[in-house]
Amino acid sequence: MKDATFKICIFGDGGVGKTSLTKRYVSGLFDPDLKFTIGLDFYVKNLEINEKLISLQIWDFAGESRFRFLLPDYVKGASGAIFMYDITRFSSLKNMEDWLLVFNQGLIKTEKRFPIIMVGGKADLIQKRAIQSEDAIEIAKKQKFIRFIECSSKTGENVEKIFITLANTMMKEAGLIQDNILL
Repeated sequence: MKDATFKICIFGDGGVGKTSLTKRYVSGLFDPDLKFTIGLDFYVKNLEINEKLISLQIWDFAGESRFRFLLPDYVKGASGAIFMYDITRFSSLKNMEDWLLVFNQGLIKTEKRFPIIMVGGKADLIQKRAIQSEDAIEIAKKQKFIRFIECSSKTGENVEKIFITLANTMMKEAGLIQDNILL
């Protein structure tokens, strides 16, 4: 029997790696030929943290602007979120304010605040970096995100750390654990 189920929303521009991140976390595999998400995709990952059985429902939102209208309604019932951008594409971070406006429309409906992690994807493309980690850290602090993490879905770097960090925070807020236990 599960101790808790948490809904996680992943949002950000199209092509930043949201689906690659989610599929890498859920299956452990990287698929270089993924297609753009249409609307949203839904995944489930069951895990044990600190002797608690939890289920993560991961909602992967399409990044194209024509699907943004879906996001506010799907935020309902969420326990946490991941804002993702591509470290090689400045516009994907610049658009964060627009994404947060849309995302916060759903928060107004739920009247609930929850933890958000900012994730810089495609860290394996360091030679094409357009956004410095230090700049992203400052933005994450300004937005009061719980953490900033860079990852590579291709290599697997920090993929699990993102979800475990968020899961620990959600568990703490739900009163299931006393202290965060991070990887």
